[in-house]
Amino acid sequence: MLITQAMLAEVAAHASASPRRRRNRNFHAHESAPCNRMLNALQPDSYVQPHCHLDPSKDESIIALGGRFGVVMFDAFGRVVSHHVIAPGGDAVGIDIAHSTIHTIIALEPDSVFFEAKAGPYVPVSAAEKAPWAPPEGAPECGAFLARMHALFEAGH
Repeated sequence: MLITQAMLAEVAAHASASPRRRRNRNFHAHESAPCNRMLNALQPDSYVQPHCHLDPSKDESIIALGGRFGVVMFDAFGRVVSHHVIAPGGDAVGIDIAHSTIHTIIALEPDSVFFEAKAGPYVPVSAAEKAPWAPPEGAPECGAFLARMHALFEAGH
């Protein structure tokens, strides 16, 4: 199957229409597949709660295919350890995130799409893997937290 510009536009359009402002398109046939491969489309106002993957087999690789992303790494207390921009044609086009690394990703442009791969089977992020110092998805504080993450990528930061 070819990953085309039309496919990227389609998944981005679905993200734009989604209440969560993100959408994925899986390439693996089922959630129990030994390797999960997918497109993820995010809009700039989509909030991904900082989290980690505790399972040592759950390192994840992300490659930007369209738009621009900010990837933020944190320590256990919520302090920003590093932040990076990934974009097609940029200095960094992707990132490999080791398990147990607390991270989030934000779209810095509308209709941003990345390819993600990690070991299966799919397991939802558990309560123990969600950063307790970050607001849960849907909480009123999400907007302010997301604004702070976007500010990391403004000129001069």
